Amino acid sequence: MIYIKSDDELELMRKAGRIAALAREAAAECIKPGVTTRSIDSTVKRVIQSYGATPSFLGYAGFPASACISVNDELIHGIPSGRVLQEGDVVKIDVGAKYKGFHGDCAGTYGVGTISPEAQKLIDVTKQSFFEGMKAAVIGNRIGDISAAVQNYVESFGYGVIRDYVGHGIGKALHESPEVPNYASKIRGPRLEKGMTIAVEPMVAIGSYQIKVLSNDWTVVTCDGSLTAHYENTIAILDDGPVILTDPR
Repeated sequence: MIYIKSDDELELMRKAGRIAALAREAAAECIKPGVTTRSIDSTVKRVIQSYGATPSFLGYAGFPASACISVNDELIHGIPSGRVLQEGDVVKIDVGAKYKGFHGDCAGTYGVGTISPEAQKLIDVTKQSFFEGMKAAVIGNRIGDISAAVQNYVESFGYGVIRDYVGHGIGKALHESPEVPNYASKIRGPRLEKGMTIAVEPMVAIGSYQIKVLSNDWTVVTCDGSLTAHYENTIAILDDGPVILTDPR
């Protein structure tokens, strides 16, 4: 069932989204050679709690941290640890915050120091593919219109769009209906209505879209070891068009 939010609920989601976005920004500012992913996670937790919110991911299905931090061929669900970031690494930061019963969810991909032109292009294309998808997130369109827009943009650069993990509805639960794939299919999904809130999150690999889960049962990596990027915002479907709720301003 798709849960349509009231104006009051959307306002709470704006606040949750802003907190998540501020935590994402704070994490990005920490990224440099010599920093551990665990220390970045500590920053995320501190920022979220400083605004009276709680980390959405901490304890979710047993996840042991406040942020998912994934490096290079790791796509999503990386567990923060003593791993030290190196010059040229590509880091994905995925953050969720729960505020007064509602969640905000966002992610970004960042370079450590100087990165290769190929890595920067992957980051840029992945981020822009979110905005291409967002253009289709208007009342009367279907979820599949978002999916097709993301896929068409990403694949025009020869990159692989991940199939096995998708975006999602969000609200009182971190993951709600509907699913929001980043690829088109014959099933175009439900029509978009005012008050729907969804997390649109392109996940992209330079190489094949085939992925696997590591033995820790969390971290997702590409089967071919190729570099990955991830970009996500929570958006609301409104009369005047989609609005990003995970906005730090």
